[in-house]
Amino acid sequence: MINDFFKPLENFASSALDGITGMFAPEKPLRTEYASDELRLPDAFFAQPDAQTEWWYYTGHCETASGRKFGFELVFFKRRTDLDKLSIVPMSLLANPIYAAHFAVTDITRGLFQYDHIRSFGGALDIPVAMSERLFDVQMGDWSVREVGGKHVLHATLDGVVFDAILEPAKPLILNGDDGNGVSRKMKGVSRHFSYTRMNAGGTITTMGRTENFTGSAWMDREYGAWEQTNWDWFSIQFDDRTELMIYQFRTDGGEANGDSTGTFVDADGNCRYLTRAEFEIETLGKWKGYSTGVEYPSGWRVRVPCLDIDIEVKPMLKDQELDTRGTTMVVYWEGACSVAGRKASGDITGNAYVELVGYDRTHEELDVMTFLFKDPLRRVSRMF
Repeated sequence: MINDFFKPLENFASSALDGITGMFAPEKPLRTEYASDELRLPDAFFAQPDAQTEWWYYTGHCETASGRKFGFELVFFKRRTDLDKLSIVPMSLLANPIYAAHFAVTDITRGLFQYDHIRSFGGALDIPVAMSERLFDVQMGDWSVREVGGKHVLHATLDGVVFDAILEPAKPLILNGDDGNGVSRKMKGVSRHFSYTRMNAGGTITTMGRTENFTGSAWMDREYGAWEQTNWDWFSIQFDDRTELMIYQFRTDGGEANGDSTGTFVDADGNCRYLTRAEFEIETLGKWKGYSTGVEYPSGWRVRVPCLDIDIEVKPMLKDQELDTRGTTMVVYWEGACSVAGRKASGDITGNAYVELVGYDRTHEELDVMTFLFKDPLRRVSRMF
């Protein structure tokens, strides 16, 4: 009864706030369709002012000169907030767009997972942001990624760690999507999606004052478009025979896999084969519950692609690689370094992977303005096992 009384007031307030935010909308309207035009390079690496969501996503497996193994994740986000709300409050009252970045290091040798996440509203008192629409140059505070002479130069820091890497594509850029045209259909929306599935990595990592050189292999995903937050499991797998496999599945709120999921297999020469959802299987082998959040995730998978004679197990190198980023991108998710072992083309195969699990926690659906603003977006976390 009380809810029935207040509902008209909420609707009125929401409409009034919408009218105010319309006065401060960005110059370019949101773009919602990406299937009609050809992907233009290198422009597609530049910031896209008419995209609702975009990101530059890097993961990798590395080893220092002393033999210490670690994985890394570095990602930069931009979100147009024209259509977003927290309760009845339009997000564009806070900022339009909103910027965020996540950085995580999985120290496999020491069994240590660390991450940090930062947010900016682009104001005078916020973390400085520069995302160029004319160059591949993205900066948030002292975190950055830029293209220099065909190489990607990364820099990021967190508590006690300084990470500097130079990534050089070892294979041509590949287009993802249903037909290999770079258009990815989501459960609720569409994006342009392309990847460097293998990049040679080198650089330095400083940990508690000690600097070491490292080498390794990285993966880069670039995606932009207009879609709503949904649930997905994403696998980027680098086999030791220099082939790669990316597969992902969207899930309904009830946990069922959605038929729009697709995959991409890249052979040793860089040629692609595109997979439909019916051509691969993902079987969960175990569960893990977050220590601080209580969120339950799958942990360990059997992946089968019969048409490619692939039957492998993907195992987390550390169980706890959960990131609570409700103060930046508003979600709790698991993303971590994994090992790969099994059979491929009737022979033994090993490799490395990164797996991302989104949507197992749904607290973002009830997030209010105060929680978002004061969820400690600069929190640093480290855990030893």
